[in-house]
Amino acid sequence: MINYREIFEEQGIDYLTYRALVDQLLLEGKATGEVSYDLHYTKMNVQRMSRVDKTISLNDELTSTINQLKEKYKFLVITEGWCGDAAQIIPIFNKIATASLGKIDLKFVLRDKNLPLIDAHLTNGGRAIPVLIVLNESADQVLATWGPRPQILQELLKEWRKESTDMPILAEKLHGWYAKDKTQTTQTALNVLLKGLEV
Repeated sequence: MINYREIFEEQGIDYLTYRALVDQLLLEGKATGEVSYDLHYTKMNVQRMSRVDKTISLNDELTSTINQLKEKYKFLVITEGWCGDAAQIIPIFNKIATASLGKIDLKFVLRDKNLPLIDAHLTNGGRAIPVLIVLNESADQVLATWGPRPQILQELLKEWRKESTDMPILAEKLHGWYAKDKTQTTQTALNVLLKGLEV
């Protein structure tokens, strides 16, 4: 049985702390993961997160939904610094939490230090991240989950994998899609998720 409250309160770190952790590890020549190739991806992802942080603007529909939230929520996000999808998406979670003016408390935990947690939230049997777990205010009930990427991109990735399983090729297509989309598909999906919390 997963104790979400304990994980959120004792292991969860806020966005700025997460960013600082990834940056500090990079300075030490390390990544949040244990594999050597993770370092290259982490460097790229720091740039991606910074770009999304600077350029993201929440659309009117999502802003309206955030402003109309009546309850308070905890957002627990499973991530890693080397994950390309996470670099494109977690800045959006942060922007939503900031815009909520205290209605959403956002914390991050590392996947590989929380295997029982990610194993309770597998995607097609895999430990895909990021995963957003929406908890009630007391963090003792899971209300919704989302991730690791927008559904349309998940379907595209399945098709791309039929053509090639070469990671650099897949990563280029993935990040090309995110660049063209400018967070809009992710924002739409998260708007639907937030609306569903208070139906």
